[in-house]
Amino acid sequence: MSISLDKSTLEAALLGYQQHLQQIEAKMAELRRMLKQTPAAAPFAKRAPKAAPAKQKHRMSAEGRARIAAAQRARWAKSKKAQKSQE
Repeated sequence: MSISLDKSTLEAALLGYQQHLQQIEAKMAELRRMLKQTPAAAPFAKRAPKAAPAKQKHRMSAEGRARIAAAQRARWAKSKKAQKSQE
């Protein structure tokens, strides 16, 4: 089963995708209105890319570090106990 991709087929596919994109953008604009945001001035594909927000460092609490340390000590103790029983 072979599909020929001639120029007219590709143009028809492009038109279909453009219509689908317009429908999606219309739905996005409706959602923005519902969220009381301003609608986009230009279609998504034509907007200038925004700068990525700065990543925030993940900070672990002292309690979290203590739990991890205790779990690691328990793993080591279990490992050493298993080693001694093999000797």
